Amino acid sequence: MKMDLLNNQIARWGLSLIQGYSHEKYWKRRERVVSGKGFFLWRAYYLLWIKRVDAKHLSSFGTNWGKGASFASPPLLPHGPNGIIVGHDVSIGRNVTICQQVTIMHGGGGNIGDNVLLGAGAKILPGVHIGDNAKIGANCVVVEDVPAGATCVLPKPRILT
Repeated sequence: MKMDLLNNQIARWGLSLIQGYSHEKYWKRRERVVSGKGFFLWRAYYLLWIKRVDAKHLSSFGTNWGKGASFASPPLLPHGPNGIIVGHDVSIGRNVTICQQVTIMHGGGGNIGDNVLLGAGAKILPGVHIGDNAKIGANCVVVEDVPAGATCVLPKPRILT
C-alpha cells in the first residue's frame, strides 16, 4: 500500500516535470493570488509562475491580481490545461470537467453549475448559464442558457458546395 502511494507520487512528480504543470501546485498558488492573502512578494512570485505556466500551455484561468474567475473546486483537466481560456468574471461549480481548447468568455458573468462536462473545443459565450449535471459536446458554441441535466451537441455536419 505504501509502495503504491510512493510510486504514484513519483509518477505525478515526473509527469509534472515533463508537462511543466503540477495541478496541485497550480491551484494552491492560484488561490493565494486571487484571495489577496499572504505576503506581497510571494503572491507576486506565484502570479508570475502561474502566468508562465499559462503561456506555456496557451491557457488562462482568469487569474488576476487579487481577483479572477471563481472556482468552487479545482476543475478536472483530463488533458491538462492545454488551450483552456476562462474569463475573469466567470463562476464555475464543483467537479467540472474541462477538456482541451475550451473557451468560457468573460462579460456578463457566466455561470457553470456543478458536475458539468465541457467537451473539447467547446465555446461558451458571455452571460450564458449552464445548469448542474449538463454536458456540452465537442466543438459546441453555446449561445443560450443550458438547463440542468441537459446535453448540448452540434447538429449533424453537412457539406456545402
